[in-house]
Amino acid sequence: MPTINIDGVNLYYQVHGKGIPIIFIHPPLLTSTNFTYQMNELSRNVQTIIFDIRGHGNSSFSKETLTYPLISHDIKLLLDHLEIDKAFLCGYSTGGSIVLDFLLTYPERSSGGILLGAMSEVGDWALKNKISLGVMLAKSNAIDTLALSICFRNSNTNKLFKDLYINAKKGKAKNIEQYYQYSLSYNCTAQLNKIKIPVLLLYGEKDTSFHHYAHLLNQKLPINELIFIKNVKHQLPTKAAMEVNRLIEQFVNKPKNP
Repeated sequence: MPTINIDGVNLYYQVHGKGIPIIFIHPPLLTSTNFTYQMNELSRNVQTIIFDIRGHGNSSFSKETLTYPLISHDIKLLLDHLEIDKAFLCGYSTGGSIVLDFLLTYPERSSGGILLGAMSEVGDWALKNKISLGVMLAKSNAIDTLALSICFRNSNTNKLFKDLYINAKKGKAKNIEQYYQYSLSYNCTAQLNKIKIPVLLLYGEKDTSFHHYAHLLNQKLPINELIFIKNVKHQLPTKAAMEVNRLIEQFVNKPKNP
């Protein structure tokens, strides 16, 4: 099981395929398993890099409080370890907020961003309540209950549910709680105009509660493309994998302006 040791934390990762590198970032509780379809299909033509954030899945517990800047720093060190100068970053849900943080902090290491149902801030009460529930359940160590609900919603086969659930239950409650908690306060909306790197925005057509975030990012990011994927809600990596993968591959292979 490949790992990189960062300040005493063993960070689990996998690399598949060759070509343009894309690193995938998962939301709280879920793990790199959530990108199974991307790893299996995209790695035929590009290099896919998946990893478990500290205290999630097969990565070890982090004594240092989990924050977006810390996760971004871990990604930079992982790229250093793999001797990758620049990569595309793809984040799902709150994982997309980490993509934005990385693009702002390490633009020289970024080829572009891919946001799947993401946000630059948590600005509505419905989403705040969902994340607050995650904080509460993690704080009370109810990881099994949380995993059951989230993994079920993100599954489209029994096998995928089992794989997601097994790996989600490995997570450390304190780090999961910290990831959720930081998501509530993070806000980079005012800095979006500083991101001069291309960003692909993908949202589910039926994920109407996130459309506000889609339009906000579309308005604020200098170079972006917004696409709504038909007949799907929020769970894009698993429930719209074929279209998501097609759009990602098209985006990373798009000719760069001279």
